[in-house]
Amino acid sequence: MLRVYCDHLDGIFFTHEHADHTAGLDDIRPFFFRQGDISVFGTERVLENLSMRFNYIFSSLNKYPGAPSVLQHKINEQTPFKFNDKTIIPIEVFHNTLPVMGFRIDNFCYLTDVKTISEKEQKKLKGLDILVLSALHNDPHPSHLYLEEALVMIQKINPKKAFLTHISHLMGFHDEVSKNLPHNVFLAYDTLMVISN
Repeated sequence: MLRVYCDHLDGIFFTHEHADHTAGLDDIRPFFFRQGDISVFGTERVLENLSMRFNYIFSSLNKYPGAPSVLQHKINEQTPFKFNDKTIIPIEVFHNTLPVMGFRIDNFCYLTDVKTISEKEQKKLKGLDILVLSALHNDPHPSHLYLEEALVMIQKINPKKAFLTHISHLMGFHDEVSKNLPHNVFLAYDTLMVISN
C-alpha cells in the first residue's frame, strides 16, 4: 500500500477466511483514522470467522480507542450487490470443498483459491475482458488449480486476457514460465495494474 501510494480504501471484499487472505486486516488502521469506518463484504460464514479472530475490530462494545472499525455487509453467491456506482456479481467457486467467493465487476473478474467452478457459475463469466485466476504451480493439487487446469479453464471461459495469481515459487521463474503461456495469459506480479475497457 505504501509502495503504490494508496491513501484511501473504498471497501474490502473477502473471498474466504483463510489467513493468507485475511491476516492483513489490522493494517486498515491508518485508513480508518483518516476516513472512518471501512465497509467489508463477505459471506455470513466469513464475517463470523473474522469477527472471532478480529474481535477488537468487529466489536462495538468496550472498543479499544486505537482499533479500527468496519461496516459489515453480508453477501451470498445468489445476489449481486451495489458498491459505489458498480454492480458486483459474486461468483461461487470451490477450494476443495470450501465455498469461496469471486467477484465480477463490469468485465473484470477476480477468482482466487479455485479448484472447481460449477457450470451455473461459469455462465456468469461470459464476455470478460480480464480474468484473474489462481494457479498454484505445475503439479496436481487437491484444493488449487495447477497451471494446466487453469489454462483449460481460461480457454473455456475465453476472456480477452487472463492473469494468473496465487502462484507458488514452485511455478518457476517469471520469464521462463511466461514464454510457454498462451498469447493472452500472463503471470501476475506485485504492483501490476490492469485496466478493463
